[in-house]
Amino acid sequence: MATEVPAGEAMVRFVNVQKSYDGETLVVKNLNLDIAKGEFLTMLGPSGSGKTTTLMMLAGFEPATHGEIFLKNQPINNVPPHKRGIGMVFQNYALFPHMTINENLAFPLQVRNVPKAEIEDRVAKVLKMVELPQMGSRRPGQLSGGQQQRIAVALALVFEPDLVLMDEPLGALDKQLREQMQYEIKHIHERLGVTVVYVTHDQSEALTMSNRIAVFNDGVVQQLSTPADLYERPVNSFVAQFIGENNKLKGTVAEIGADNLASVKLETGEVVKALAIGAREKGGRTLLSVRPERVEINPTAADVVLHGRIAELIYLGDHIRARLEVAGHDNFIVKVPNKGATSDVAQGREVRVGWKAADCRALDFAEFRH
Repeated sequence: MATEVPAGEAMVRFVNVQKSYDGETLVVKNLNLDIAKGEFLTMLGPSGSGKTTTLMMLAGFEPATHGEIFLKNQPINNVPPHKRGIGMVFQNYALFPHMTINENLAFPLQVRNVPKAEIEDRVAKVLKMVELPQMGSRRPGQLSGGQQQRIAVALALVFEPDLVLMDEPLGALDKQLREQMQYEIKHIHERLGVTVVYVTHDQSEALTMSNRIAVFNDGVVQQLSTPADLYERPVNSFVAQFIGENNKLKGTVAEIGADNLASVKLETGEVVKALAIGAREKGGRTLLSVRPERVEINPTAADVVLHGRIAELIYLGDHIRARLEVAGHDNFIVKVPNKGATSDVAQGREVRVGWKAADCRALDFAEFRH
């Protein structure tokens, strides 16, 4: 798990926050979350998990049903959105089509009664920041989607807020532009040191951009960790299945050793070892999780070795995606690095597959997600 935010250093604090729309069902359940000054924190989760509702409560567009939200140690539950001093970036850009880009960027400064000369300086500065210094005289409709999204980021930054909220801001962009914008937003954050709270359901986006990620499901933060911790050390089966690709094998715990390695008997009878994370008792059911890139075909050194058959090979340039039949499952994936032709990898071939016990996790039992 990631290091906790030191007391007094949180830009944002959620304390026992709950949200219900109908007075019965909790969309956000007893949320306690600290976000550090200068941090890029992403709220990640499937639709209906509570991530966007949490962001809307922080922005002031939704009231909390219970609990308190603090910004710079000040309670803000009763502060209207326009007085919170928070920048917002939405998927639909939120630009006035009849105004030039300069006029769009000047507007939030004008309503704050910023002097005209300072407005001009700030607008020029923020356009340079998003690398569009020549676009000030154009209207939004004359810009590409990626340029409009950069202007939306500039609009959120122009009044120099301490906190910027971004709600699925790249959802309308094509894949290549989306990836480019991920790096641009990440670099702007690094240059400015502004605190960013970002909402997405895209796991690769979250892993690329964030200092920490809060994985939401059913109104609860399942895990709050750095991208590396989240991917390498998921704390439960939901996180393991939601973040990245996993091979999942069902089994029963035969034993848990003093080294915290569980011996797990698979449904097909083989016994394998894995780190006991959610598996806590002998005889309990568990879901084993191992990443495709941690599995080798015909390994030279492995703690766990199973027999399988290669059912399908897909060439993906930098690696070959092999789908195998292993331990009764026909969708066991291995990512084989492309090091040139190899006789080990051929469709229909019987092979051994293996991995280190430390790369496999025995988690709480959950049915497979399809």
